[in-house]
Amino acid sequence: MAELSCDVLVAGAGPTGLMLANWLVRLGADVMVVDGKEGPTRESRALVVQARSLEIYDQLGLADQVLGAARRADAIAPGFADRAFGRIPLGPLGGELTPYPYIEVLEQSRNEEILYDNLQKLGAGVRWETPVTAVSQTDEGVEVKAGNDTVRARFCVGCDGANSVIRRARRIEFEGITNPHRFYVIDALGVGGLVENAINVRPGGADFLLAFPMEGRNAWRLLGLVRDADGDGQFTEEDVRPRLRDFAVTYSESRWFATYRVHHRIATTFRDGPFFLAGDAAHVHSPVGGQGMNTGLQDAHNLAFKLADVLHGRRRDAWLDRYEAERCPVARTLVGTTDRVFGAITSQGPVARALRRAVVPLLAPVGVRFVPRAPGGSTLFQYVSQIRIHYWMTPNARAAAGGRRDPVVGRRLPWTGENFAVLRDLRWQIHAYGGVEASAVPDLGVAVHVFPPAPATGLRPGTLYLVRPDGFVAAEAAPAEAAGVFPALMSG
Repeated sequence: MAELSCDVLVAGAGPTGLMLANWLVRLGADVMVVDGKEGPTRESRALVVQARSLEIYDQLGLADQVLGAARRADAIAPGFADRAFGRIPLGPLGGELTPYPYIEVLEQSRNEEILYDNLQKLGAGVRWETPVTAVSQTDEGVEVKAGNDTVRARFCVGCDGANSVIRRARRIEFEGITNPHRFYVIDALGVGGLVENAINVRPGGADFLLAFPMEGRNAWRLLGLVRDADGDGQFTEEDVRPRLRDFAVTYSESRWFATYRVHHRIATTFRDGPFFLAGDAAHVHSPVGGQGMNTGLQDAHNLAFKLADVLHGRRRDAWLDRYEAERCPVARTLVGTTDRVFGAITSQGPVARALRRAVVPLLAPVGVRFVPRAPGGSTLFQYVSQIRIHYWMTPNARAAAGGRRDPVVGRRLPWTGENFAVLRDLRWQIHAYGGVEASAVPDLGVAVHVFPPAPATGLRPGTLYLVRPDGFVAAEAAPAEAAGVFPALMSG
């Protein structure tokens, strides 16, 4: 038994907890990570890495390593039952929006391995086989019983999954529903019948199939529905093969098989004093769109900078309320959207089944032909890749704007092809994109970067943009007005 202390105790060493720990250490915080498991996850579970998450990996210096380990899906392949209708290439949709205009398939275990290895290189680690059994709030922060030890910390972040001990100990409700159906997941080898290097999406009348290419020869992740008619009895891998024949898909052997239920839930609060929730501890939803792990990684990125600001005395405690204000609306929208989409895909009602049979075969071929050239296609890519997320930068910003979201302020900095490298500085910055000389920018004690004009991005010449350390644009102003606008946003 020992008495330990740190700045931040992170409960849970999944992707969210490890990403949070990496960032906190990089930002100069004293971090302790505890997890009740024996070691890193072995099952693949989540496996899609979206563009915004890759941008975060890049800022951390790990993007090349992630890309080297991942299997690229460069298209979406819609279909219906045993028919495939072609490919919707992702490159044309996102090539001018992000340096990562594809979907990278890298299972959760490999994401964890990369983050864990990097955390160790940074001089930190994980206390495995150390479950959290009790938590309490103190005048100085938190006191946590972890394994046989007592840990005192300024803050505690629950990254400990859907059954979060931290969330339950703080009596935070986890509101939502559990889908009545079960689903199967199988990592299969020697798979045939799918469109290669693409995420295959094939609803059917009664079933549906999602297929993700994985590393290895003809290796795929297959997900499908265990219907109500199957009851709650034992559903085995052998029951899957005849289901797949309905989609004209075959496989030789499997590496992993499981069944599970899908939940759509969100915590009623993401902050309770010195306690925070992130990732699956704060929100869970269906695998539609491959959003879950990515949302947790971005929770961690957002929260790390805010915790570091308070720990280093740059901000007051109230600054931490911005974490919930920014990330909770993202989670609510995501949970609501995936719930509706998943409901439409899995409904066994006769009307829903008839609509799927009538509508999907009609619209999917149209999408293959027109989406790559339509402006709406790029917008859809931005939502799925999570680069279109918007935050209100101050508590009164929404009211002041009449609810209208600015195309640049409150969003992640638009990519111009050369402006993301400077974000690795991890500090506030002022950017200008044409029409401004560096000498005209007021000296506010932060780095100034002047880039060529980039009108297609929405960044206006002659305007200064204040960029947060996490890459989000906090404000814009004319050079003569910046000194009166920017400082208040950088402190307080």
